[in-house]
Amino acid sequence: MIKIALDAMGSDNAPFSDVEGAVLAAHEFDYEIILVGNESLIKKELQKHKSVPSNISIQHASEVIGMHEQPVLSVRKKRDSSIVVLCNLAKDKKVDAIVSAGNTGAMVCAATLKCRLLTGIERAGIGIVMPTLKGPMVMIDAGANIDAKPAHLLKYGIMASAYSEYILNKKSPKVGLLNVGEEESKGTGFLKEAYSLLESSGLNFIGNVEGRDFFIGDCDVIVCDGLVGNVALKVTEAVAHAFGEMLKKELKSNLLSVLGAMLAKNALMSMKIRLD
Repeated sequence: MIKIALDAMGSDNAPFSDVEGAVLAAHEFDYEIILVGNESLIKKELQKHKSVPSNISIQHASEVIGMHEQPVLSVRKKRDSSIVVLCNLAKDKKVDAIVSAGNTGAMVCAATLKCRLLTGIERAGIGIVMPTLKGPMVMIDAGANIDAKPAHLLKYGIMASAYSEYILNKKSPKVGLLNVGEEESKGTGFLKEAYSLLESSGLNFIGNVEGRDFFIGDCDVIVCDGLVGNVALKVTEAVAHAFGEMLKKELKSNLLSVLGAMLAKNALMSMKIRLD
């Protein structure tokens, strides 16, 4: 049975959201889920559920690393924090995967210190799977390394390409380098050197891509440094939120729109019931 350790203290609504998600997952999948965090708080949340699957257990951690704490310092000082305990479980091979919605920097730092990097990899990179018109796409780095070197981007491309091929089932994934234009001559010296490394890497490198290519789906992997990747990710999140709010506002603007939204919701619910 696959064992997954979940940071129960990581999300904004912890441990409520984390525990609820774990219970839903445990009901649906035959995985062993270990909730890591304050045991008494986790138990209180579990008691709110009528049925708690037997494949859920608790690993106590007395401390929590806050979202605004300095990653390296907090990982070293709070050795019994949920993030550090989480990574220790992975280090000791007691679990097969670890999940946290907590402090990103602390998670990257703890995972690097405890589990070490892959052979040949110099800097950790955060890979984000994003939806496109032609299926999922991997963007890397989304914020782990904001002071990257061209060689780091090459390694990001290799890792993300392997993930795309073996996890997302993309045959010979197309890899693009995020730049200000498609031409090889575009960009800074840093990007030109990264382009040269990716081109001679043996990957299915298709050259430079632009921000407008994110959701088209012609590229399976987009490589960038952590600063640009994080900005792109946050802008995407903001646009999605703003679009949702504008849509709600328009749907509530008049009686006909409200009626149309209610009919659409009922139709979707009817389809779900039939599918179930």
